[in-house]
Amino acid sequence: MLDQTQNGLAAVLRRPVQVFDLSQPLENGMPCSPSHPGFHMALLRRHGDLMRGAGSGSNEIITFGGHVGTHVDALAHVAAEGRLYGGIDAVGNSVGGRHRELGAETIQPILCRGLLLDIPTVLGATRLEPGYGVTVTDLHAALDGMQVAGGDVVLIRTGWPQLYDDAEAYVGHRDGAPGVTGEAAQWLADQEVRAAGTDTIAFDQILPSLGHSQMPAHHILLVKHGIHILEVLNLEELAAHNVREFLFVMIPLRIVGATGSPVRPLAIVESPAPEAHT
Repeated sequence: MLDQTQNGLAAVLRRPVQVFDLSQPLENGMPCSPSHPGFHMALLRRHGDLMRGAGSGSNEIITFGGHVGTHVDALAHVAAEGRLYGGIDAVGNSVGGRHRELGAETIQPILCRGLLLDIPTVLGATRLEPGYGVTVTDLHAALDGMQVAGGDVVLIRTGWPQLYDDAEAYVGHRDGAPGVTGEAAQWLADQEVRAAGTDTIAFDQILPSLGHSQMPAHHILLVKHGIHILEVLNLEELAAHNVREFLFVMIPLRIVGATGSPVRPLAIVESPAPEAHT
């Protein structure tokens, strides 16, 4: 929970709210896809290294890729048959060391209705098995009567953050990881969602030993429909509180020409009224 954020929103909205942080912490040794540069942070100056009278300052250097930790994919991230979303030539778009169009700076802040589809719960499991493919049937079961409206953000829980401290297992390059099938991605696109996300590192279903060689959901959402993908979410607390519908807030960094941006998404719900004491 984010106490100061909750208190500030409650003052503005004039009613109590709960705020859930849907991000994973950024730290050395965190899980990272083998195709992306990992996260590294080190202090360049420690307190005491340079004194200015009685005071001192400390600072750091941070390096990591745009698809490490909780992040959103820009539409420049994936191409199909040499073309990005809108038919843009992928090779020509990346000449000069950054993407000329569809970079991370073009991702708009998102403030909209969010839905949590808790797949393990509807299947009677703690978390999905490695390599499990989330189907359209699974999505319908998790909706349980809720309706997806155009412009919603849909977040799909697999329970995979339970393995987050085991980077090799979480990435799933060897044993696989659960994810969204191509048919399920097309169903999400047909609902005209604004963005879709999972708590895994790749969104797509990752089959054992195949790694990230097959990514149909990325092609369908990013390339064909221009729908952003969020990855490495932490949806465990949200699910534990049985929150299924919420106000979703996500603000990407305006990194010009990049293929992704780190984000810290929030889910905001109205708190139940306190019980009256007699």
